[in-house]
Amino acid sequence: MANAATTTTSQSVGLRRTLTLWDLILYGVIVIQPTAPMSVFGVLSERGRGHVVTTILIAMVAMLFTAISYGRMARAYPSAGSAFTYVGQEINPAVGYVTGWSMAMDYMLNPMICIIWCSKAAMNFAPGVPYAVWAVFFFMVFTGLNLRGIRTSARLNTALAAGMGVVIAIFFVTAARYIFGHSHDGFAFFTRPFYDPATFNTKIVLGGTSIAVLTYIGFDGISTLSEEAENPRRNILLATVLTCVVIGFLSALEVYVAQLVWPASQPFPDVDTAFVHVAGRAAGAWFFVVMNLTLLLANFGSGMGAQLGAARLLFGMGRSNALPKSFFGVVDVKRRVPRNNVIFVGVVALIGAFTISYGFGAEMLNFGALIAFMGVNLAAFLRYYIGPKEERSTGWQRLTEPKRLFVFGIPPLIGFFVCLLLWLNLSRPAVIAGGIWMLAGILFGAWKTGGFRRDLVNFEVPAE
Repeated sequence: MANAATTTTSQSVGLRRTLTLWDLILYGVIVIQPTAPMSVFGVLSERGRGHVVTTILIAMVAMLFTAISYGRMARAYPSAGSAFTYVGQEINPAVGYVTGWSMAMDYMLNPMICIIWCSKAAMNFAPGVPYAVWAVFFFMVFTGLNLRGIRTSARLNTALAAGMGVVIAIFFVTAARYIFGHSHDGFAFFTRPFYDPATFNTKIVLGGTSIAVLTYIGFDGISTLSEEAENPRRNILLATVLTCVVIGFLSALEVYVAQLVWPASQPFPDVDTAFVHVAGRAAGAWFFVVMNLTLLLANFGSGMGAQLGAARLLFGMGRSNALPKSFFGVVDVKRRVPRNNVIFVGVVALIGAFTISYGFGAEMLNFGALIAFMGVNLAAFLRYYIGPKEERSTGWQRLTEPKRLFVFGIPPLIGFFVCLLLWLNLSRPAVIAGGIWMLAGILFGAWKTGGFRRDLVNFEVPAE
């Protein structure tokens, strides 16, 4: 009787709704990281010809409208929190499958670009050690720690975010001293990071913006906290939007100051770790070391988490027989981690670290992310403007209501078309590589489901 009562109680008890709006925003900022634009600063400067601030702000507009769509879809699916689920349920399972396949590419690429960046940063400390050695080292560390089931706690993540905040504050102070302690060519010096008539080109800036989206990757994770948030119907939407605003303006300020310290006309010693050299110029060798270590730790944490996330995604696919279950659907009994998948993702990341650049990897990651964002915007448009599936056949007369149009119709369409514009402005090699990945996924899905007539692959990431 006691056991039965205990079982009944445990089944009826849900998660406590203790997370306030500010808790959700803090979570979002920690997930995205306050140093988000620093790792990609050099690539953005090179691709956008110095208009890094402009690309960050344009990307923020796209992400704000997409954040609204994510927040709204979290109301409809409070426990799912997945672009794959939103698109599959509201549009079509086959379209949801395509969205899920694009997410799979993101999961695989994230640990790859983290290995690349960490290896480049480590070379700043020990330039005599070849890049290949560092790449293998980080592959082994990421894989080894994940195989042991070692993960950073929420408390440690918060402490790391606070430490990053201190480093950012020091950067602003030392950069301001450097900027005002050196001569410049008047007002144009301060406006050039936004608009430089000598180098501005709309297509180039949009190309840079397509990479700048990487700064905001992770904001959608807030939607997974719906069951633990106070007033989730209101706060998930607000927190998602406000997180994008906070990250957007903080990122814009960081790169603006960086461009004043190191103008775009001056080449970087290393494009991938450009921000570290900016910090060194602003405050000297000691801050070069501090910033290098800070960003190395940030990318180290991201790389470990991304590898485990990718392994869990593959486990979900293996568990549902989308991939060979005997390999991908296996969990280590002792450590409770998908051992084979962790090793597989690590090997793929290592191979990628030897074959692609950080910038190209970032563009390919955004190729998949922008597809997912477009899907979520379209799903939000259909559900909240056209109406839920069961009402669409009778709800067309409501589409002429002005309030409905401006509140539920226009925002997701703006988000969709801005994301589409950025996706179209990715570099041709990234589009070709991403297109090959998507084509392979579509062909695989069609084969697996008999032309999409049977149940599709489960791309949901299994709960820990």
